[in-house]
Amino acid sequence: MPPVSSVAADIISSATHERPADAVLREMFARRRDWSAQFKGEVSAAVFDYFRWYGWVKDEATVESGLRRAWKLAASFAENPDAILPEALKDKAVPAWIGGEVELHDSWLRSLQSKSHLWLRAKKGQGRALAKKLEAAKAATLGLLPDAVLFHGEEDLFQSPEFHAGEFEIQDAASQMVGMLCDPKPGETWWDACAGEGGKTLHLSDLMENRGLIWASDRADWRLAKLKRRAARAKMFNYRAVVWDGGVKLPTKTKFDGVLVDAPCSGVGTWQRNPHARWTTTLTDVKELAEIQKRLLAHVSAAVKPGGKLVYSVCTLTRSETEDVVKNFNDSQTVFEPLPLRMSFLGEKESSRENPAAVKWIWPQDLGGNGMFIAAWRRKAV
Repeated sequence: MPPVSSVAADIISSATHERPADAVLREMFARRRDWSAQFKGEVSAAVFDYFRWYGWVKDEATVESGLRRAWKLAASFAENPDAILPEALKDKAVPAWIGGEVELHDSWLRSLQSKSHLWLRAKKGQGRALAKKLEAAKAATLGLLPDAVLFHGEEDLFQSPEFHAGEFEIQDAASQMVGMLCDPKPGETWWDACAGEGGKTLHLSDLMENRGLIWASDRADWRLAKLKRRAARAKMFNYRAVVWDGGVKLPTKTKFDGVLVDAPCSGVGTWQRNPHARWTTTLTDVKELAEIQKRLLAHVSAAVKPGGKLVYSVCTLTRSETEDVVKNFNDSQTVFEPLPLRMSFLGEKESSRENPAAVKWIWPQDLGGNGMFIAAWRRKAV
């Protein structure tokens, strides 16, 4: 095997705004099937360490010297997180523009400098069984959510018999929270308007016990092709995949019990998992995406039946893409009312809250996963 630092330096040097580091990693690993899963993991960790500590190492003479310094910083931080002062985190862990969009909590900034967790979603009601099965290798523990399992091992999960049998999906804890808050019922009709490769579509189907119907749309047919492969492995059949460009003309005249808009966003909530994005995402990106999000909500709201739900989710934490989008929607229509998000699945303490909010913020430090914002409305009955 070549040196980890050499391979990582090549990937770092190749990463751009158009070709982010995670995409370069995937492309290289697809070509180098002779590399072991352990070696690929070490290369990935090195690349992400570099961008996680980029604010401290960007002025190093070479990428490889920057890598060496990043490793030292990561080791020091792991041993004593308080060694990095709050002001240093504000100045170096994130780009300067983000302070105008996100309150720079010290707990959030510190979470960004830690490695992200890998979460699995077991089939409905099978979280404990999957955790127990993987526990034999001391690889997993049951997470906070009912079917969420935290994976600690280094094995290639895509080669595991449990994965091929459709017993779990790799899905972040915050993403799982979206499906749980949608709370779809068996027999209902739902539309996952921005389905992508189908992670949330599959979760909705599982919660619906494969009964009812889910429309899954995306503007890219190649993403829907991946959704179909994932659905086949998961033995999910209650869906219809259609291409939709996000425009005024909807892909169906169906009126739905629920519509989920998991909108394209800046991904600020994923900066712990994808640190390269901190240095390629711009304020212009955020503002442009916020306008797209407003249009998507306006368009899909017409497909919600009276009494039905509209759920908006984004894996970002910027004010423009969260509070401002919600305010814009509230101000622009009169037929929807905010829907309190009740989280009975988290236990009695959470479910007994008298006045739950109609929005939910999830920070990376909350669940050990991505950051997420979720809002919900109900269409008023006629």
